Amino acid sequence: MKKLTLMTITITSLFFAPSQGFAQPEKCPVLSELETTSIKDREEITRALNTLIPKTYGAGIEGFPDIYTKWNIVTAKPFPKTVGDEEEAYFGMAKTFCGKEIAAKSWLVRLEFPKAPGANLAQGQIFLAKSKEKGWFVWFRYH
Repeated sequence: MKKLTLMTITITSLFFAPSQGFAQPEKCPVLSELETTSIKDREEITRALNTLIPKTYGAGIEGFPDIYTKWNIVTAKPFPKTVGDEEEAYFGMAKTFCGKEIAAKSWLVRLEFPKAPGANLAQGQIFLAKSKEKGWFVWFRYH
């Protein structure tokens, strides 16, 4: 009976669970519209997250309407600053999605959501860049 239950869960998850392997941005930023930033912009990006996180994550999920109302920044740094650490894989994702030049002008922001009910919902990773015209924007949400 346990094997049957395990097999049913496995098969169901293959067909109905979202796959992270297929996650991709809807649209890549336009390189000529991006501003060059540096680690010196960290305070500015931290302030921008007050607007960007609610826009990116929305009001929450069913049963947990305020799940994304409180967050902690785990990491906020330009992608080139991730080279040589465990976050470098995100830089690789950004380069694969939109090219080396876009990735080089983008930032990784890793978040922790303390009100989340489980480990999978408690973390977030977003890729940001700064538009010359409109300021900071999220171009990809991984979690």
